[in-house]
Amino acid sequence: MSFLKLGGFIPAVAALSLSAALAQSDPLSAEDTAAAAEDYARYCALCHGAEREGYANDHAPSLRSSSLLAPGNDLFMFRSIAYGRPGTPMAAYREESGGPLSNREINRLVKWLYEQVDTDPRYDENGDNARLPYDRVAGDASLGAQVYARECASCHGPDGEGGTGTQLANQVFLIFASDHLIKRTIENGRNDTPMPAFKDRLGTEEIDAVTAFLRSKATGADFEQPADTTPPAPDEYVINPDSFDPEFNLEDGIYVSAADLNAALEAEARMVILDTRATSWWRMGHIEGAVPIPYYSDFDDIVDDLPRDIWIVGYCECPRAAAESTIRQLRRRGFDKTAVLWEGIQGWAGLGYPIILGEVETVSADE
Repeated sequence: MSFLKLGGFIPAVAALSLSAALAQSDPLSAEDTAAAAEDYARYCALCHGAEREGYANDHAPSLRSSSLLAPGNDLFMFRSIAYGRPGTPMAAYREESGGPLSNREINRLVKWLYEQVDTDPRYDENGDNARLPYDRVAGDASLGAQVYARECASCHGPDGEGGTGTQLANQVFLIFASDHLIKRTIENGRNDTPMPAFKDRLGTEEIDAVTAFLRSKATGADFEQPADTTPPAPDEYVINPDSFDPEFNLEDGIYVSAADLNAALEAEARMVILDTRATSWWRMGHIEGAVPIPYYSDFDDIVDDLPRDIWIVGYCECPRAAAESTIRQLRRRGFDKTAVLWEGIQGWAGLGYPIILGEVETVSADE
C-alpha cells in the first residue's frame, strides 16, 4: 500500500475564514447549547460516549481530550465531522456529503465541544487567540522517512495504513490537518490514547522532519466525496417481494452471518436490508438493494414504511454498533423478524461478498 497522493492543506485564506467563524468569542446561546447537546446525543454519543469519554464503539476518540481540543484543532474537527475520516468508521455528516448536518450545525457542535471543557484551550490566560499558525513546518522529509520507519511504523503502519495507531494515509487528515497540528501531536502525544509524547525522545529537527515527511505525502488540494445518489423509495424496500422468506439461524437471537445472508440473497429470498450508517457511507458503497436508514433516524416516523412480516437485516461499518442500535429500536416497536449482520459491511466485503460502489465527485478543500 502507498500513501494517498491527495491533500495539501487548506489554503490560508479559506482556513482563516472558517477559523474566524469558529473563533467568535460570544458563547453559544442557551438555545444553541441545547440544540448542540441534542445533536451530539443523536449523532455522536453512540461511538464517542454519552459523556464524550470516547471508545464506546469503533475506537472513536475522547472528545473531551485536551490534546484533541487543542488550539488549531477546531477547524480540523469541523472538517473531520463534515467530510468524515476515510479508512475509519467516521462518516461524513455534512449535508452536501449525504449527512444530516448543515455547516452552521457542525460549527455549533464544534463550539459546544470546546465549551464543555473547563478552560477553552483556544485562548490563553489573557483571553487572546492561541491558535496554531497555518504556515509550513520546514523539515527534511528524507530524514523524516527514516524517523517514521523507526518510531511510527509499528503503530501507524509502514505506509501509514494504520494499525494500533490512526491511519495517516488519510485524505481528509492530510488535507485538513495543518503542519503545526501534526507537529504538536508528535510532540505532545494524544492523552487517553496509546500515542505517546515524542518531545523528550526526538529532537526538534527530527520532529520537523517527520512533519515534513507526512506533508510530502499530500499533493494537490482536492479529494473525493460520495456523489448524490437517490435511495430506494419505500415501495422498493423489499428485495424479491414475490419470493419466499429466508430461514436464518440467529446467533444470540440477533446476529446473522455473512455466509447465511449471502446464501439467502443468492437464493433470491425476500427481505429488507438496512444500511444503518450515515447516508454518506451508503453513497460510497453498499450491499445491493440496501436501504439507507441511519442509526440516528426518527424511528417513529419511518416504521410505517417498513414491513413487519418480512425479514429485516441491518448492517453497519464497525461492524455492529449502529446496526444493533437500529435493530433494537425496531424490535421495541414490534419488528420481530429482524437481525444484525455479524461481520458488518467491512467483514462482508473482506469475505469477498459483493457490494455496489457508488459514484464520487471531486471537491476542493476550500469549499
